[in-house]
Amino acid sequence: MLPRALLLRRLNAVNASARLRSTVKPARLTAGTVRHSSNTSTSPSTSKSSGEPTQQSSWLTRQIESSPAAKNAFLGIAKVLGYGSPKQLAARRAFVLYEKIAAMTPDEDKAFWLNGEHNFMLKLMVVLIFWYKDCYLPPTFQSWFTVTNLHVWLLTVRLRALPAEHGRHYIQALIDHFFIDVEDRVRAVLQPRDPQPEPYTFESTFYVNPNALPKDEAESGEKRKRKLSRAPDRIVTRQMKIFKEQWAGLGLAFDLALVQGDEELAAAIWRNLLGARGAQGIEYPAGNAAPATQNAPFRRTVNLVGGEVVNVEKVDFEKEATTDDNSGVHDFPPTEVDKYLTYPQVMLDLTTYIRQELARLDKVPDHDIMEGDWEKLRFTRVLEGVKKSTKQ
Repeated sequence: MLPRALLLRRLNAVNASARLRSTVKPARLTAGTVRHSSNTSTSPSTSKSSGEPTQQSSWLTRQIESSPAAKNAFLGIAKVLGYGSPKQLAARRAFVLYEKIAAMTPDEDKAFWLNGEHNFMLKLMVVLIFWYKDCYLPPTFQSWFTVTNLHVWLLTVRLRALPAEHGRHYIQALIDHFFIDVEDRVRAVLQPRDPQPEPYTFESTFYVNPNALPKDEAESGEKRKRKLSRAPDRIVTRQMKIFKEQWAGLGLAFDLALVQGDEELAAAIWRNLLGARGAQGIEYPAGNAAPATQNAPFRRTVNLVGGEVVNVEKVDFEKEATTDDNSGVHDFPPTEVDKYLTYPQVMLDLTTYIRQELARLDKVPDHDIMEGDWEKLRFTRVLEGVKKSTKQ
């Protein structure tokens, strides 16, 4: 993962390229490269017959086109700076794929069931059954990262099938956008500022930011003085390293599962999406114990790969496992042991969903991924897709 400053400098070239491309005919500037456009259905004959006035060329365009030497010099400088290169174009297109498809999926799942075509109680029930109830993922930033990380991986698998000269650029750009957005969101929670800066992508409704502007203030426009606490940069850096390890761990586990089969995929889902609950055994209620005593044991699965975050040799795993990390993902207490009964079905649903989405993405042409209709890549809702496959 590259430093944030370096990533932002790289992505700033995207905006500069867009300004340069507007001064020269795109076909001439990007000769030999793939051009990205959100509207590929308009042919030259269609645009001419629309009756719209032709946009007048800019002063710089007229100067360059009037002098072959100036034109060659301009294109040479643009090529040296990387403008219009496959790498630069991939960075711009990957931002659309990340913001509109991967990052939006958790919020769209929730919005679909809350604002869709079903009655309110059914919508509310389904959204709770999926990520919140059956998966038991609380509405936290960690849960948002987990769900988004899964869909970033799904896109990454499809991008690997692009031609080699494009695939590696798209994958790297997608991951860069992902971690820039993650760091931006982490700082919004740990290092809030007033007024809040514009987010890198959008504000998610999937999780609650405790430092966000209260709803009544946001709607009224009134500003009240707030005392905001800011965590030191070392906390942000440590958290980013933890997320990097989670991203790498999920990717390796799911890549292996693609080769070894659905049993391995279900196991990877249990470890990476469901918190590996019950890994150390299931705690059953004691016969005559009081309810308060039965709820006392607390245990969570500790997955530490070591290296950047902690020295694994010095970790007291028993102490870590019994310490609440406030993630909301931990083993169920004895009084809630029946919740484990839903896990086989949840793992089956998610396994079906992942296989189904990979097969669907495989059918999307490379053209639509790189410069066509990105809507074709939009993910289906988990339970919606599973129900369709069951009916078939």
